[in-house]
Amino acid sequence: MNVRAGQELPELVKEPTTQQLVRYAGASGDFYQIHYDQDFARSTGLPGVILHGLLKAGFLAQLVTGWAGREARLTSFEVSYRGLDLPGRPCRCRGVVKSVDGDQALLEVWTEDPDGNRTTIGNATVELARPPG
Repeated sequence: MNVRAGQELPELVKEPTTQQLVRYAGASGDFYQIHYDQDFARSTGLPGVILHGLLKAGFLAQLVTGWAGREARLTSFEVSYRGLDLPGRPCRCRGVVKSVDGDQALLEVWTEDPDGNRTTIGNATVELARPPG
């Protein structure tokens, strides 16, 4: 794979639903009501139920590993939550290669809401697959 600084990762768009949030809660054990109970979420000042932060991190990890391919290895990954994402609205996952050093690529990744606001930001380091030979 020919990777260079400034290269954009192909966008991954997720269309989360409230059903997905309930399934994620079951899989992760995160049953905080802001992720499935509209009335409770609104009582806390939220506009309604919101996506789990770690679900958005999973979306970004999918972006990175899908781009890097099966032979690559994700060696570090961190995110910070900066905004809300809501079910029923697209969650755009984007990224850019910040630097390449040998077979190591440093990536900047983020999610965007439909208004283009970055709601989750992060970094990932990928050990790229070495070409045969």
